[in-house]
Amino acid sequence: MSQLAMFSNSPVKASSVIGTGVVNPQGESLGEIKELVIDPRIGRVAYAVVSLVRSFVMGEKLFAIPFSAFDYNVTKNQYVLDVSRERMIAAPGFDANHWPTMSEETWNREISSYYGRTPFWE
Repeated sequence: MSQLAMFSNSPVKASSVIGTGVVNPQGESLGEIKELVIDPRIGRVAYAVVSLVRSFVMGEKLFAIPFSAFDYNVTKNQYVLDVSRERMIAAPGFDANHWPTMSEETWNREISSYYGRTPFWE
């Protein structure tokens, strides 16, 4: 077994995930991971917060995406999210100064549903 294969599923530091690019399966850039949100009760990464820079005038839009929605491409060091750029732009998002209340069950269920995922606590 190669070293790359051996370590491709090993635990990693959050700092090595933050800043990593996010692409769709077609290789189009969707943004980059800005933050990881961890549920301290169960010790699981709940969301990756992805930034999408739309334009200088519009500013940066952030998206909380269930971490389970990503596949990791080891050879390219990218997270792959199976959504089109248009769907990503239309996704529920927020700006850096106005984060959602992530403890609200309704918000969590809506985000999970948008990305076709089960809520992280289930």
